[in-house]
Amino acid sequence: MSGKDDVFVGSIDQGTTSTRFIIYDRAANPIGSHQVEFTQFYPQSGWVEHDPMEILESVRLCIAKAVDKSTAAGYNVDSGLKAIGLTNQRETTVVWSKSTGSPLYNAIVWMDARTSSICRKLEKELPGGRTHFVETCGLPISTYFSALKLLWLLENVDAIKEAVKRGDALFGTIDTWLIWNLTGGKENGLHVTDVSNASRTMLMNLKTLDWDKQTLNTLGIPAEILPKIISNAEIIGDISKGWPIAGIPISGCLGDQHAAMVGQACRKGEAKSTYGTGAFILLNTGEEIVPSKHGLLTTLAYKLGPKAPVNYALEGSIAIAGAAVQWLRDSLGIIKTASEIEELALQVDSSGGVYFVPAFNGLFAPWWRDDARGVCIGITRFTNKSHIARAVLESMCFQVKDVLDSMSKDAGEKGEAKEKKGEFLLRVDGGATVNNLLMQIQADLLGTPVVRPADIETTALGAAYAAGLAVGVWTENEIFSCGEKAKKDTKFFPIMDDELRKKKVDSWCKAVSRTFDLADLSL
Repeated sequence: MSGKDDVFVGSIDQGTTSTRFIIYDRAANPIGSHQVEFTQFYPQSGWVEHDPMEILESVRLCIAKAVDKSTAAGYNVDSGLKAIGLTNQRETTVVWSKSTGSPLYNAIVWMDARTSSICRKLEKELPGGRTHFVETCGLPISTYFSALKLLWLLENVDAIKEAVKRGDALFGTIDTWLIWNLTGGKENGLHVTDVSNASRTMLMNLKTLDWDKQTLNTLGIPAEILPKIISNAEIIGDISKGWPIAGIPISGCLGDQHAAMVGQACRKGEAKSTYGTGAFILLNTGEEIVPSKHGLLTTLAYKLGPKAPVNYALEGSIAIAGAAVQWLRDSLGIIKTASEIEELALQVDSSGGVYFVPAFNGLFAPWWRDDARGVCIGITRFTNKSHIARAVLESMCFQVKDVLDSMSKDAGEKGEAKEKKGEFLLRVDGGATVNNLLMQIQADLLGTPVVRPADIETTALGAAYAAGLAVGVWTENEIFSCGEKAKKDTKFFPIMDDELRKKKVDSWCKAVSRTFDLADLSL
């Protein structure tokens, strides 16, 4: 099946609910993979945590299993594996001990809302309130970003306060935690993060691509606990002994949404939407930092090498997308598996006037209301579980439309990704995009085509591309010329008429307005 000269690149994709390791061949086709889910902890309402050690073990298991599967299929991975890329859930925050290697508290997950009181306090104290840091880092003060989670840990966890005093504390997002452990841990682990993950902390200056001293001073965060910032495609270090693929260089690292941009080959003026636990829409604005006046984030797209130009992006982050389907499955028991939602929703031809807004922990872009809570409205005696299932799917698509409308306002012509024919299109990826009904609803509510690639796992692919680029497996030109892969794309065209679309969007906006100021409802 395979010769000795085969070249492979591995990709660790550490997501919010599961970890995967995928091995790609020279043609960027997956030849082996393994995925495991891990535990979600909800200690209090609005709190979400992960066990960093469980995440580490999930990575170890996935690597070992994927290598075994590829080898069993006849691929010579042992001699052919050239590099490893890493992509991760962003903003999720870990602090650990340099001397023992143990986490000093569970990882606080990106969607966790425990820092809302810290946010309110900062908004009152700082000039400009919520937008105080926007000019520096492109981000509003929000529970979403790592800096606020780190502040909470520094204020509330004695073990972390003491470790900081002793000079024994290390802070990082999940990429930093994994790379430190993969490259030797407490012996000689490398304490680094990449520009895309750093741009989500609220601590990095978008222009200098370094930690912003003034921001650190304002927040009282010690610079010595922060990792070194590197590019997305460079040789970081070799995987240490004790791991299934010891000696292989880690040479690519991007936050998951930035990796998906590379995997989707998004150049300047092109947008993509990734549907996972949340949904994330990014528009590449090229080498220009575009500030948002309509509730979006200004962030890094990617920097593919230490001397490569920086591409920036506008981003709209939606906290709950696929997680709403998991809620139907795990909390309500309406479906047994996530894939069942499509069949259930297809049993009706509309949501029957039901609108579902999944503001479980507040709303992100473009609303930024951490006082919002979920609502399901328009329920009548006629409503059944199929209507609710369809309303859940529609909620993802309405939220994506809200973000794209804001992008168009912010970026003008830059807000449109155009095909050769001149029509607007949205590139989509992520696990939920296998749902054809979801994709059709998305095209209908946008009134424009939606394009799904043959390989929907573009997050893992983007990390592999970055790693392969750094070691010479691929060139940038090869990564961004999608000719052959584009032939396998699936397109969804809108069939809903304009009048119905407008009515549905108006109803959605009415439903969203009902979610505000509900966070303090009595238990």
